[in-house]
Amino acid sequence: MKVAVRTLCEFAARHGDLDFRYTPAPTAEEGIAGHQAIQSKRGYGYKSEFSVTGLVLGMELSGRVDGYHPHKNRLEEIKTHRGDVSRIRPHQQALHRAQLRAYGALLCRQENRKSVELALVYYDIGRDKETLLTETAKADELWQELETLCGLYKAWAEQEEHHREQRDALLANLRFPFPDFRPRQRQLAETVYKNSVKAGTLLLEAPTGLGKTLGTLFPALMAMPAARQDRLFYLTCRNTARQLALDAVYKLQHAQDELQPWPLRTLELVSKDDACEHPDKACHGDSCPLAKGFFDRLPDARAEAVQSKEPLTQETLANIAAGHDICPYFLAQEMVRWSDLVIGDVNRLFDQSALLHGLIRQNHWQASVLVDEAHNLVDRARGMYSVQLEQQRLLKLKKTAPKPVKAALERTARAWQALIRDHGEQAQPVFLPILPSQLLGALQAMVSVITDYLADNPPDLALQEVMFESVAFMKLADSFGDHSLCEFQRSGRGRASLTIQNLIPADFLIERFKAAHSVLLFSATLSPGVYYRDLLGLPEDARFTSLPSPFSAGQLKVEFTPGISTRQVHREASLQPIAELIAKQYRARPGHYLAFFSSFKYAKEVSDALAKQAPDIPQRSQQPGMSAEQRRQFLADFRKAEGSIAFAVLGGVFSEGIDLPGDQLIGAFVATLGLPPFDAWHEILKDRLQQRFGEGYNYTYLIPGLQKVAQAAGRVIRTPEDRGVIWLIDDRFLKRPVRGLLPTWWFTNT
Repeated sequence: MKVAVRTLCEFAARHGDLDFRYTPAPTAEEGIAGHQAIQSKRGYGYKSEFSVTGLVLGMELSGRVDGYHPHKNRLEEIKTHRGDVSRIRPHQQALHRAQLRAYGALLCRQENRKSVELALVYYDIGRDKETLLTETAKADELWQELETLCGLYKAWAEQEEHHREQRDALLANLRFPFPDFRPRQRQLAETVYKNSVKAGTLLLEAPTGLGKTLGTLFPALMAMPAARQDRLFYLTCRNTARQLALDAVYKLQHAQDELQPWPLRTLELVSKDDACEHPDKACHGDSCPLAKGFFDRLPDARAEAVQSKEPLTQETLANIAAGHDICPYFLAQEMVRWSDLVIGDVNRLFDQSALLHGLIRQNHWQASVLVDEAHNLVDRARGMYSVQLEQQRLLKLKKTAPKPVKAALERTARAWQALIRDHGEQAQPVFLPILPSQLLGALQAMVSVITDYLADNPPDLALQEVMFESVAFMKLADSFGDHSLCEFQRSGRGRASLTIQNLIPADFLIERFKAAHSVLLFSATLSPGVYYRDLLGLPEDARFTSLPSPFSAGQLKVEFTPGISTRQVHREASLQPIAELIAKQYRARPGHYLAFFSSFKYAKEVSDALAKQAPDIPQRSQQPGMSAEQRRQFLADFRKAEGSIAFAVLGGVFSEGIDLPGDQLIGAFVATLGLPPFDAWHEILKDRLQQRFGEGYNYTYLIPGLQKVAQAAGRVIRTPEDRGVIWLIDDRFLKRPVRGLLPTWWFTNT
C-alpha cells in the first residue's frame, strides 16, 4: 500500500478550525522558482528534491524532501509565501511541521542517522527573505510519531484498498444501461476505451446524436482497471452538462445487478458561491460557525460520505455536512481525494489554482481526463489567464477606506495618474509592450498593507475585492510574455482600465495535460484538430479522430445565397433580400425557425424589414441581458403549435447547448460567417498566432467563426427522425476554404 507523506499528514495531522483568512500566496510557478532560489544558495553537497521512503505498519511511505545536506545532517522543508510570515496560520504551520518530522523519521531510518536537524524554511518571494524555524530531533522520537500518524491512517487506507478492489471488479464488468447502442455509439465507446488504455491524448469530433455523455463516460470507467487509473475527471464547460453526466451515472448504477454493491464514488464539484451556507461570513472559525472545529469534525463526516450509495451531489453533500456542522464546500474539497469519478467545471483542472491538478501531482495519480464541449476550452482558458484592473474601483474605495490603508491607496491612485499621463487621454485602447512598473510596485505595497489590516480587523468586502483583483493581476504580471497582451483603456475621467489578456493559453495548459494519464477532448465541432492542439498545448503526438454522423445529408437541405453578402459594407443592402428569403422559406414550410445574425443591431434591422414586408409571419427576438426565466420562455415557445421566426445572435446562449428535436425546430438561417471583428486587438492576435503557428488569419478569424456557425446550425437536426433546412446566407460560404470547415455530413449527397 503506497501513501504519499503529504497525503498522510493532511489526513492525520490536521486539527482545529478552517482558517482561510487571506494571505497572498505565490502561484505554483512562483513556488517552484522560490524553491530553486533557496536550493541554489545552499552550496556544495546540498541535495535538492531528495527522495525518502520507508515501510511503516505495512504502508510504503514516500516523499521528496526539498533539501538535504548530509555533511550538516540537516533536512529542509521550504514553504514559499508573500508578506509577513506571522500571517501564516497556526494550523498551516502545524501541518508543515508534521510533514517535516515525517520526512525526518524516514530519512533517519533510510540513512541510518540517530538524529537530524530539521529546518522549516519560510521564503518570502517578494522580499527574497528567509525565515528559519529549526529543531534537532532524535530518530526514535520521530519514528514513534510517524507510527502514530500511520496508525490513524492505516484502517482508512486498508478500507480504501478494499474499495479499490471492489471498484475495479465492478468497472471491469460494467453493464451498458440499454439493450443496444445508438447508431455509431459503439464506435465512439471503443475509441474512448482504446485511448484510455493506451494512455493517449485524443481530440474526438463526435457529432450530435451519438449520445456522447454516456458514450464517453461508460468506456472511460470501464477502462480504468485495465489502464490502472486512479481517478476519472469528467469536466464540463457549462453547468448544465454536469447534470447530464450525473444522469449517466444513475443510468449505469441502475443497470447493474441489484444484489451487487455499487462501489463507485462519484462527486459533483460546484463553485463556492453555489455551495456556501454563509456567504456573508469569512472562512475562519472566528467568523463562520461551520469553519469552527472543522478538522475535528471532518473525520466523521468523511466516513459518512464514503459510505453513501448515491453520487455525492451538491444536495447530498450539503445534507451530510449539515449533520456534522461543517462547511459543505470544503467537505467537497476533501472528498475529491477519495472519489473515483469527479464531475465539475474545467477550471478545476486548468485554472491558476486548480485543485485537481494539485492532487494529481501530490498523489502521483494516474488520472483519466474527459472534457465535454471542448470547443469552448480555448476561450474558457483565455479567460482563466486574463485579468482586469479598474481605476474606478480603487477611487471609490479610497473615499471610504479605513485610515491605515489610505496612504497605500493614494500611492496606487498616483500610479494610475502617471499611467494616464504616459499614454494619453484618448478613449481608444493602447497596447503596451511592457507592464507599467510604477503601478506594479504600488499594487504590491498596497496588497501588503491591506493584508496586514484585514488580518487584525473584521472582513471588509470592498477592500478584499480590490486586493484579490490586484493579486490576480500581479500573478499574471509575473509570467507576462508573448502569450498575452496588456491593454490600457480610458473611457472617461476616473475610468481607466488595465487588462492582461491571454492570447495563447497553451503556455499555461501544457503542464496540466502532461500530468494526466489519458486525455479525451470531445465535441460535435472540433475541426481542425491541429487548431485545438496548438492553442491548448496538447502534445505533438495527440491524435484527432472525427466519427461519422448518425445522420444523413438526406435529412438536411443546405441552401446557399451566392447573391447576398453580409460584409459590413453590404449590410444595408442585404436587409431586404434576407427578409424576402426568410418569408419565402416560411411560407413554403411554416414552422419554427432560428435566424442567427452577427449582432443584435443586425438582427433587429432584418426583423424590422421582415415585419414590414410580411407582417403575417410571427416572429420574436432574443434580447440583450435576458434573465433565466426569459430564456426559458424563449425556448418554451418552440413547443407551441404555431411556428415563428426566432431571431438570435450567433455565439449567444441559443446557438449551442440547446435541444429542439422534431417540429420544435425545422430550419435555421445563418446570416454571418461568425468572424470576430477586424479590430486592433484581433489584428495583434493574428500577428502573434502567425508568428507562433503560421496560421494567423485562420486561427484568429475563420476557424472560430465557422465553429460558431456549425454549432448554431447543428440545432436543426438532433435525432434520426428530424428533417430540416439550413440557409447559409453569404456568398463566402461557397468558397472552398470556408465550406471545407463545415461538417462534411451536410454535403454527402450534394
